[in-house]
Amino acid sequence: MAVPPTYVDLGKSARDVFTKGYGFGLIKLDLKTKSDNGLEFTSTCSGNTETSKVAGSLETKYKWAEHGLTFTEKWNTDNTLGTEITVEDQMLKGLKLTLDSSFSPNTGKKGGKIKTAYKCDHINVGCDVNYDINGTAIHGAAVVGFEGWLAGYQMTFEAGRNKITQSNFAVGYKTDEFQLHTNVNDGTEFGGSIYQKVNDKLETAVNLAWTAGNSNTRFGIAAKYQIDSDASFSAKVNNSSLVGLGYTQTLKPGVKLTLSALLDGKNINVGGHKLGLGLEFQA
Repeated sequence: MAVPPTYVDLGKSARDVFTKGYGFGLIKLDLKTKSDNGLEFTSTCSGNTETSKVAGSLETKYKWAEHGLTFTEKWNTDNTLGTEITVEDQMLKGLKLTLDSSFSPNTGKKGGKIKTAYKCDHINVGCDVNYDINGTAIHGAAVVGFEGWLAGYQMTFEAGRNKITQSNFAVGYKTDEFQLHTNVNDGTEFGGSIYQKVNDKLETAVNLAWTAGNSNTRFGIAAKYQIDSDASFSAKVNNSSLVGLGYTQTLKPGVKLTLSALLDGKNINVGGHKLGLGLEFQA
């Protein structure tokens, strides 16, 4: 193993099997384009079929590769504006510095983040300083890896309260075909996941979680099957008998259709099931 993943990416392969290819209760449209000069545009629009609420976002990104710079501008339908400037591998190989700011014209709320990350063989660390109306918060995380084994720690320190408000641990094991991840959040939330790549077409995952003082264990199983190069089918079920189904089809290069459904296995005849539709254009 060269560079371990960031803390938030521990167990990501299993999470992707559970989350990608689904969009229950949403009608979603994604547009992605890239100009010849490297300027990228991403636009997303989604409508909630239950609340009829429509949300959207627009993002532009420009990469100045020769100087390791990335400029990003963001806007969403909550009328929040964001600007992000990133410098990577310039002062030190593996070091990434980001200045992230946000502003809401409607409320006047402002926020800013200074993010630092460094990665090299066997180590991946990061520290973010978040400034907003609630005060200053410092978020730190570190992951070390050796021969497939991973161990990580994540914390949040709120300067205004002068206390650590988040303290999470994680341990895992990773190979190309198999991943095991366990975590403890704040000493009360326990979780684990297993990811298995059975072959080039089939991926499976299992996750479970429980809370200290509560005897109820939450668990689920999921699978993704690549039918061919243009189509895939996903399915998952949890201990509440909620069954999720998803089908993704590439209609033509740059055009992808996703259909999904969430069924209540305990009340099949009652209704209340959720459907989802997603369409993605990329050029």
